[in-house]
Amino acid sequence: MTVGSLSEQVVDRLSQMLDNNTSCGWRHLADAVAEQPQFRCSESELTSCSLQVLSTAGSPGRALLARLADRSCPLDFLLHCLRKMDHQEAVRYLTTTLAERLQITVQPQNQQATAGGMVVLTCRASGPPGLGYQWFRGKDEILDGTGNTPELVLRPSASAHQGHYICRVHHGGDFTFSQWAHVGFVQAAGPSPENLVISGCSSSVFPGSASGLRIILQPLSQAVSEGDSLVLECSAEANPPVQYEWYHNAVAMAGHETRVLKIPCVTTAHRGQYKCRIFNLYHEAYSDTATITIGEKQFIDKCPGSINDASWVGTYPGPDSQEVEWSSYDPGLHQLQEMVNTPPLVKHFYAADKVALLIGNMNYLYHTRLCAPIADVHELTNLLRQMDFKVVSLLDLNWQEMHSAVTEFLLLLDKGVYGLLYFAGHGYENYGNSFMVPIDAPSSYTSEHCLCVQNILTRMQEKETGLNVLLLDMCRKRNLYDDVIVQPGLLKVTANIVFGYATCADAEAYEVKREDVSNGIFISFLKRRVCEDEKVTVVLDRVAEDMGRCEITRGRQALELRSNLSERRSLTDQIQTALCSASHSARNLQWAVANVLPKSLCLRFDCGVKVQLGFAAEFSNIMVIYSRILEKPEEIVSCCAQLTDFTEDVDIDVKKSNQETLLEAGSLLLVRETLPSPEVPSLYTRIRCLQRLKRDLTFTICLHYTYSNMDDEVQERQPVTVGKPLVSKLNLHEPRPPQAHSDSSSISLDSFNVPESFYCASFGSASSARSHHAQSGQISSRNESTTSFRSANIPEETDSTCFDAHQRVVASKSLNDTKYKFSDMYNFHSY
Repeated sequence: MTVGSLSEQVVDRLSQMLDNNTSCGWRHLADAVAEQPQFRCSESELTSCSLQVLSTAGSPGRALLARLADRSCPLDFLLHCLRKMDHQEAVRYLTTTLAERLQITVQPQNQQATAGGMVVLTCRASGPPGLGYQWFRGKDEILDGTGNTPELVLRPSASAHQGHYICRVHHGGDFTFSQWAHVGFVQAAGPSPENLVISGCSSSVFPGSASGLRIILQPLSQAVSEGDSLVLECSAEANPPVQYEWYHNAVAMAGHETRVLKIPCVTTAHRGQYKCRIFNLYHEAYSDTATITIGEKQFIDKCPGSINDASWVGTYPGPDSQEVEWSSYDPGLHQLQEMVNTPPLVKHFYAADKVALLIGNMNYLYHTRLCAPIADVHELTNLLRQMDFKVVSLLDLNWQEMHSAVTEFLLLLDKGVYGLLYFAGHGYENYGNSFMVPIDAPSSYTSEHCLCVQNILTRMQEKETGLNVLLLDMCRKRNLYDDVIVQPGLLKVTANIVFGYATCADAEAYEVKREDVSNGIFISFLKRRVCEDEKVTVVLDRVAEDMGRCEITRGRQALELRSNLSERRSLTDQIQTALCSASHSARNLQWAVANVLPKSLCLRFDCGVKVQLGFAAEFSNIMVIYSRILEKPEEIVSCCAQLTDFTEDVDIDVKKSNQETLLEAGSLLLVRETLPSPEVPSLYTRIRCLQRLKRDLTFTICLHYTYSNMDDEVQERQPVTVGKPLVSKLNLHEPRPPQAHSDSSSISLDSFNVPESFYCASFGSASSARSHHAQSGQISSRNESTTSFRSANIPEETDSTCFDAHQRVVASKSLNDTKYKFSDMYNFHSY
């Protein structure tokens, strides 16, 4: 049984227990169920649950249980998690409830009957004493014989009993139904003595009749290496003869319909679970599941010379992802043969940590503005966070800010860390080097005005990272204004580099420009695959195949993959705490610096009005402030708190400040329908370009109110200072000294001043289609504030001193899987 089978009464009681317990509440349950990846909730989903406190009847615990029900979480696993978090009250209640609950333990099965034979349909259930049973054939209750017992016995002399049967188990007012079972009638060719027909067993006593199905050979689990052949066998006895159909990870394999499954050259894409469906006219059965693991292919690299006098050292994957060393000095071939034939062991890879920097440039000063980066950075950020990446997401950076952001990103890298850099914006490629264009690049820019990706990769390699992934969602046309051949530093032979280009060399990338949302072609396909537990190159290969099957991209945009990745490393690889050191803690603090939001404030005015200020983050450099009236005297009939007089460094659209909805405030990641209906309305103000903030963020709260016996409006003002929120603490506007990126060990725990509790604050998303040089005026540009999402996303909020629960807003995906038209795509042609 799953969580979804619980009654409303039980769910309500469990929700109350989870909401009212601070030591083992609903957040602790969310952490406990995360041990199974399919039940893990993302930060955005947890935020959605916590926001339920804003609604009168809202319950975070109930919202979490609803998500578990949607994912078919078993009740046994829920009980296990409640015991794990030591919630004794909930364990006792749920255990008692399940003990008193009706549950079918044995279901009746389809069967075949012969003339004069006997059929027994069995249904058994657990629950309180005194269970009652009622059997039905179709809609007709069986009132005679064994129709009110767990076993219904049929002795058909003809086909009168053929049909569908179901059992109703009841106790008092509680009841449940079994599954339907079909009893078929088969005319035997020979004599027909009394015989018990049981589904799934052979009935060879009737040579000419249909017999049960019996599997005599099951497929076996195996561990093979890449490039080896895979052979799985399954065989069954039945009359009529059976047919076979193979499944890989629950998906039917086209063209594999024989008892032997042969794959001549396996890759990591072939790993997973296999089973065989065996069926004939009367029966159907499935084989046992065979799990296939794919290990790395081992090669022996040998210096010139005779194999008879060779001496070498090699490694093969050992347990716990450690490499086991072996050596040989035997002049004979026998020992070499034994080593080569050693059964391959599956190697599991782990990351010391996982860090991602996502940059989306949209509002170019001298080039065509783009629409898609805000949605792309947002979506990719959410997906990476689900895989435990520490993400910093930034929009609209100039040259200095991009350089500083990359330097800060490099500080987060260390030995064994997975580093991912994503850029969405204008770009170009000259002489094999890729260049990312900042928003302040002049109209005739060169490499001097841009950032060279290959230089960044060289600096990443200095950190001895475990995996380097660079995803470039930009055009790769030649820049005719730039004739300088940049010579980046020499790359090391690390075999851990993956380049994913949104388009191929000397080609342009595109974005889908729609009324409600804009997405880059690359991210539109990548977001469907990026969370797959496969080698990074396998995932990108599948993305390339998906793009190739899309009609509008075929012949116009094709993903290009460049990689020397020799190990099966995946973005989903787990972080192994054993690999973490003091630098891991320092890295957490360094990342936290860019993700700290101001704490929510409650301000009391002289007139008796109490105002709450809350803070939420869309990206690491974009924050939303809301003001909300919590209390007001009865003699005040109207009241609102507006924000004004902001620090000059930040970017605020005055016309869109103090709006009643997030969408009206210019927050494209939200729509009102996704928010719980608050009892008290709020006013929202969106602050952009926090990376340019040079001093503490200050503003004024202007309270406008009217008394019941007065017509004139009264105003009160209070100044507010909230420090430097989010990425503004990093001072990206300042140049970085050259040595800032020379050594990851320079990070120390004492280098940062971070509050005890910090909040993950960037919500970005990644990717879009763009070209390196765009003709202004060639297309109609869309300002980001005119776009709305089909599915909304709510940014995170910090704790308020007025509320007990974290108030965060939800982030989710947007672009639906709809068919594109080429008229929806915009090509930014190069000069």
